[in-house]
Amino acid sequence: MALWHPAAPASPVRAAEADAERIAGALLRSVVGGASGGGSPATSPRRRARFHTLTVQEVRPLTADAIEVTFAVPEELAGEFGYLAGQHVALRAELDGHEVRRSYSLCRPPARGSVSVAIKRDHGGRFSTWAQSELHEGDRIDVMSPQGTFTSALDALDEAHVVGIAAGSGITPLMALAATVLARSESSRFTLVYTNRRATDVMFLDDLADLKDRYPTRFAVHHVLTREQRSAPLLSGRIDEARLRGILDALVLPATVDEWFLCGPFDLVQLCRDTLADIGVEPAHVRYELFTTGEPGQERPEAGRPVEVREDEPVRTIEFTLDGQSGSVDTPVSANESILNAALRVRPDVPFACAGGVCGTCRARLVDGSVTMTENYALEQEELDRGYVLTCQSHPTTDRVVVDYDV
Repeated sequence: MALWHPAAPASPVRAAEADAERIAGALLRSVVGGASGGGSPATSPRRRARFHTLTVQEVRPLTADAIEVTFAVPEELAGEFGYLAGQHVALRAELDGHEVRRSYSLCRPPARGSVSVAIKRDHGGRFSTWAQSELHEGDRIDVMSPQGTFTSALDALDEAHVVGIAAGSGITPLMALAATVLARSESSRFTLVYTNRRATDVMFLDDLADLKDRYPTRFAVHHVLTREQRSAPLLSGRIDEARLRGILDALVLPATVDEWFLCGPFDLVQLCRDTLADIGVEPAHVRYELFTTGEPGQERPEAGRPVEVREDEPVRTIEFTLDGQSGSVDTPVSANESILNAALRVRPDVPFACAGGVCGTCRARLVDGSVTMTENYALEQEELDRGYVLTCQSHPTTDRVVVDYDV
């Protein structure tokens, strides 16, 4: 299942760990931190999301349905692709004549010269299915500069006990986070609760074992399998509230935990958030990221649907600032068009990735007018209070709406 073995040369995980502490300071100065689901945002400005064409350096099988893809980052783009553990990139490809974008978390600790993502095949997923069969070493693909706030200022995690709870491909950002936290401080601890259907579905199985060998007293991983029986009944079956409370009481001990990172489908993340809040964990110490918000196999939204503006129908005007340049576009009231969709008709470089209200790449500040947001899984109340909206989910409710992507 995996290509790395104990007798082989030092794995990329260990090599990357050696680089993590060296470059952490520079990354903190150049990349936004903060929390998705709690915590204080970093003071550094958010980097403008841009696509760059990178070469596939390696494609490594993880499971029968998952691969790790590593992209080579040339030296001239090193500054664009510096990142914090927990952030993600968007990939862009043209499939059957249509542009498709998908966001994937960076699964390796920050290291100069490359970035790596894990792609798991979604049932009916167009991009993930294509990547499994068609993406090979030497191919070139558009990769967006790293984004995301599912992270923390690393020095705040020194000497801390960090807990991650993940399901399926939700492990990817936690792989980078665990390796980075453990490498930075000899007194930090990381506990991972990781749920999958079967043992054969566990991504990064050898890498997790490698971390356990390297940090035997500071790294703990608890595999929960929903469709296989384990020797411990607590680790067998779907994580519902009763099982989660049992895991917390017997294996994690919340009173010892400083920071929580949750990543996976909506139901699991919400269950964990509600349960942690119920036992008294402060929301400021709980960070979360969603990998999906719908049912398996549900078609993901694509931005850029065609909208025709007729002369005889009422319209609303959307004005926006991007890279210091102003743009304007009219949108028919009857179309109920999102700000993002309208803006893309006059500025194809308007930033977005998931178009589903999850990743936050399309975030902008509402300067004038009002909107309604259909979904919001990316912005915290503090950001909403400051006027930020997700343009992929925002629909104008006034005749004129002004947003600023540069703030």
